[in-house]
Amino acid sequence: MNIISDNPLKRVTGGQLPAQHFTAVIAAPFGAMGIRTEAGLVYELVYLPPTFHEKDATDALADRAAKQIGRYLEQPDFRFDLPLAPLGTAFQHKVWKAIAAIPRGEVLTYGQVAKLIGSAPRAVGQACGANWFPLVIPCHRVTAAGGIGGFSHHDEADGFHLRVKRWLLEHEGVAGL
Repeated sequence: MNIISDNPLKRVTGGQLPAQHFTAVIAAPFGAMGIRTEAGLVYELVYLPPTFHEKDATDALADRAAKQIGRYLEQPDFRFDLPLAPLGTAFQHKVWKAIAAIPRGEVLTYGQVAKLIGSAPRAVGQACGANWFPLVIPCHRVTAAGGIGGFSHHDEADGFHLRVKRWLLEHEGVAGL
């Protein structure tokens, strides 16, 4: 397993990554989704601001990922079936497994996830922010005890990332955050 600590979502703030970084970019109601594939594996899914333009898939897996993301954006009950690169630490995988078990339309707090895996809420939040595969591993379903919490290592109340989190939760039937 590769241990990579660089957070892909944080790097995208302000649209700094060029479209060439991605093997596909698809439009989304909140902006766009960047897809990066390599050697038959998905290496990264990234929430992108609306300044990014669509990019046709450059390989079959990027096309498959784009179609699956499109299906999720139409139907929140869609289940992903993509080969994910073995990124992250053992602890991050433990958190991501717990997050992946949260049903659509439900949320858990960072503290609840921490209790499930025997950890601390802050560590859970850090693992959520380091998620290379948002939507597939639905870290948007984890919130703070007193509200929406942060998202992708961002916590500006009206910032792009929290707008994405709110859209995803509303799309999945969670209201009031």
